[in-house]
Amino acid sequence: MNTRVRRAAVAVVISALAVSAAACGKAGDDDSDSGGSDAKTIGLLLPDSVTTRYAKFDKPYFDTKVKALCAECKLEYANAAGSAATQAQQVSSMITKGVNVIAISAVDSAAIKSSIQAAVDKGIKVIAYDRLAQGPVSAYVSFDNEKVGQLQGQSLLDSMGDKATPKAKVVMINGLASDPNAALFKKGAHSVLDGKVDIAYEQAGDWIDTVAAQKMSAAITQIGAKNIAGVYSANDAMAGGIATVLKGAGISSVPLTGQDAELTSIQRILAGTQSSTIYKAYKPEAEAAAQLSVNLIEDKDIKSLATTTQTSGSGNKVPSQLLTPVTLTKDNIKDTVIKDKLYTVADICTAPYAAACKSAGLE
Repeated sequence: MNTRVRRAAVAVVISALAVSAAACGKAGDDDSDSGGSDAKTIGLLLPDSVTTRYAKFDKPYFDTKVKALCAECKLEYANAAGSAATQAQQVSSMITKGVNVIAISAVDSAAIKSSIQAAVDKGIKVIAYDRLAQGPVSAYVSFDNEKVGQLQGQSLLDSMGDKATPKAKVVMINGLASDPNAALFKKGAHSVLDGKVDIAYEQAGDWIDTVAAQKMSAAITQIGAKNIAGVYSANDAMAGGIATVLKGAGISSVPLTGQDAELTSIQRILAGTQSSTIYKAYKPEAEAAAQLSVNLIEDKDIKSLATTTQTSGSGNKVPSQLLTPVTLTKDNIKDTVIKDKLYTVADICTAPYAAACKSAGLE
């Protein structure tokens, strides 16, 4: 009797252990599945909060398009606030979260290379957004950035009119040296301006209004306020700082370029303190990046989207989709940012600009 009881007890224990082991094995399978191929997560990493476009336009346009294309896709978002070190940490965080694709606009295209390599080593596909990052990226979407610089240079010459002579002194404030786009803007602008005007002062403004303002002040000291015939600013944020310095120095009616079609730049154009900006429609760019992200996450072909190739600073040949920029002046505000519903007339024509808007036919 005791022997039978003992045997029965052993059998029960063995059976219980077997069930427990099977249950543990099943739990492990579930964890593997939940973190595996069923997950569809896209990381969007944008570079700074100084430029208003990223939070106000790029992120929501990207998010909306991803949801329209892939209802089950999840978006992870972070902004580096202008810090390359912060952005590297954000990539590491995305890797830890197990995202499938990262779309990144690099703060520093060279510094981010090792982070991109780390992501790719984990099977994550990377898209360079707006700025061509170094490393093994799968695709790149942006505008033709050398063309941007050419348009900026030509708009400056057009605004200078008959004052655009080889002796006319122009101040040139470029973007951040570590941003590959800045080099392309600069190259494009020089291809148009060189030989037609005298670039008497040239410095980087780092995409920051206060830095650009400091450089503009230094240029006035070096050249003389009365001798400045035009100012090339690589973007609108810097143009804002430059315009303030020009006004303070009593310099008026001097052409000033920009880029990004920020609301404040359009108001300056109406007021006559900035002559032009470059309109790069954010919606098609963000939607193109979203489409590439979804195609990559679903292992679909991207050749019909990325129809050209760009070579990054690391020598990687990257399938690319390049959109066309447009020069924006007082004459085509209606046909660009208002037509595309980037801004309304009410957004632009606040009380201080009401008279200028009426004069420009914006009512």
